[in-house]
Amino acid sequence: MPDFAAARERMVDAQLRARGISDPGVLAAMSRVSREQFVSESFRGEAYEDHPLPIADGQTISQPYIVAVMLESLHLTKSDKVLEIGTGSGYATALLAELAAEVFSIERHPALADSARHTLAALGYANVQVLTGDGSLGLASAAPFNAILVSAAAPEIPSPLLTQLAENGRMIIPVGREDAQQLQLVHVVDGQAVVSPREPVRFVPLIVGTKN
Repeated sequence: MPDFAAARERMVDAQLRARGISDPGVLAAMSRVSREQFVSESFRGEAYEDHPLPIADGQTISQPYIVAVMLESLHLTKSDKVLEIGTGSGYATALLAELAAEVFSIERHPALADSARHTLAALGYANVQVLTGDGSLGLASAAPFNAILVSAAAPEIPSPLLTQLAENGRMIIPVGREDAQQLQLVHVVDGQAVVSPREPVRFVPLIVGTKN
């Protein structure tokens, strides 16, 4: 049986700290959350490698470094209410739950949503709600949000997500086509969205068309 705890610490040191991730909360959360619980058994030996891994329905669990970059950019606090678009395996959801007060996560694929819901509950995350629906619409019934994390690439920032950000809210989202995407950080200041470009990335596309 692999020593997952040791692999997790090596990942935090070599892939995160060594590459500039410095937020103590993010580093601590990624030291605590067991990534191997969010991948299939056949990929558990690769859970802490520096690359994405496949999950069901043609989706992926993102590279740990990119997850850390996205989390660090949001500057989360324990009082924040967060919306996640694209639950996937639930790994980033668990990290958000470690860092924020309340997490709403939307997943388009029902089987992925069910699996993530089960895993998160089994691991004791009581401050998370996983919903099935069209993430591009956000979740107006629970808005406004202090932070939004989007784990699928949109050709442009969906306007419903912008309107659901609170004043001083932050959103991190990959924007672009499949072969040319960039993380964009959105910060609402005096009611206006200020957009800052970040790292180039490659995410699965954000697909619309499922009502929440």
